[in-house]
Amino acid sequence: MAGMRFETSQGMKLGQTMGLSPKLIQSAEILQLNAMELQERLEQEVEKNIALEMVMPGSSDDGDARREQHREDSPQGGGSDEFERLRRMERQYGEQWNSDGDFRRPARDTGERDPKMDAMANAPSRGASLVDQLLEQWSFAEVHDPSMRAAGARIIEYIDDDGLMQTPLETIREQSSHMAGCDWAIDTLKAALTRLQRELEPHGVGATSVREALLIEARIYLDDETDLDRAEAWGDAIEVIEKHYDDILQNRVPKIREKTGWPADRLDRARACLKHLDPNPGRDLVTPDATAIIPDVIVEYDPESGDYTARLADELMPRVRVSPDYEAMMKEIDLDAKARSFVAESVRAARSIIEAVEQRNTTLMRVVRVVLARQREWFEQGPQHLKPLPMVEVADMLGIHVATVSRAVSEKWMHTPRGLVAMRPFFSLGTENADGEEMSWNAVKAMVGEIVGAEDKAKPLSDREIAETLEKKGVTIARRTVVKYREQLGILSGPLRKQH
Repeated sequence: MAGMRFETSQGMKLGQTMGLSPKLIQSAEILQLNAMELQERLEQEVEKNIALEMVMPGSSDDGDARREQHREDSPQGGGSDEFERLRRMERQYGEQWNSDGDFRRPARDTGERDPKMDAMANAPSRGASLVDQLLEQWSFAEVHDPSMRAAGARIIEYIDDDGLMQTPLETIREQSSHMAGCDWAIDTLKAALTRLQRELEPHGVGATSVREALLIEARIYLDDETDLDRAEAWGDAIEVIEKHYDDILQNRVPKIREKTGWPADRLDRARACLKHLDPNPGRDLVTPDATAIIPDVIVEYDPESGDYTARLADELMPRVRVSPDYEAMMKEIDLDAKARSFVAESVRAARSIIEAVEQRNTTLMRVVRVVLARQREWFEQGPQHLKPLPMVEVADMLGIHVATVSRAVSEKWMHTPRGLVAMRPFFSLGTENADGEEMSWNAVKAMVGEIVGAEDKAKPLSDREIAETLEKKGVTIARRTVVKYREQLGILSGPLRKQH
């Protein structure tokens, strides 16, 4: 230890590093946005940047006319008014200009209707959650025992979005023991759950399993049925659920016939009743998230030239521009240094965001033109004629990075003569058929769907038979690949597709 010593020194080293400038990062972010996300981003930028204006579709002429009218009404052409307004803003917001925080535009009442606020006012309100709706139903139930009412309300909190209560009652009891007045016995919780299953709608809500939900619903149908034949069918349906549940899930109809000794028509009537039951009864009360899709590109067929043409779907999209007023302020010689610096920085940021949007649109259209040229057969004949189109190849053709192509098509949609389609599936690898023609893997997947759709439902094809059928069509793939594509298409296996 006696020989150790520490030394410090300075030195120079030459090297190269690569980093992304803020402008490049902004361009990459804008490129990846779809139409709805871009509109939201522009609205945020307008709120942050006082020199950036949003022009709604169809209103630009009116805005220009109002601006000209304002300048004509001003005795000095508006320059002195703007200069004085900037001085007032400097006095009011000077501290914010000197701080690191973002400057926010003060709210102004122009007397015009705000389209965004109108859209928000006309939008449907978010629906109540499943638990809230069930609690409201429970509040109207004729339950006079306060302990049972409280226990039922507590159980409802454990019901999932499918309408099932799969948490053990003992767990609910333990997790509620610290709450005042919630020291229930298991029998109280059981009685409350039974009452919930009888009171709540849709029927089956509160069941502890899918099987119990089906039984609850079937018994309600049986109690309400007045036709004797239908009542007998519902009784058979209940017996199938109680005694042959696994067989009916696996579509083992002959085995059920063997066990019950029923003729085919009797079992068919029971199975028809089962189709009226909902294994997830709570879904009827859960409002699905409705995601609107706005196309970024519109593809049309030109009968005169025989070509497919593309254009941006921006007719209803608001546009942004640099405020002419603040561009004019940059030329005012009487502005002090602080105000001039603020205006110049705001205008520079506004121009940067506009350039990023223009670059996004240009890149997107370049990629779309490659798609139209390569995938013409898809537009004319359908998904089975999709060609392989790796993003690397597109990037080489356009002289851009493959990540740029990926961002350009990410979450983008295209309105075509064949409907609204996502752009991403156009870019996939593929194989060659027996004739040497290139086929995208998505086209092979579409062929699997067509083969299954044309099969004999009484004798559905196995995955191996589907692979053999594809091979006869000139496409050779493994059986496990057929399984993967079948599952991606939501197609059941052969035994479950069989119609007895």
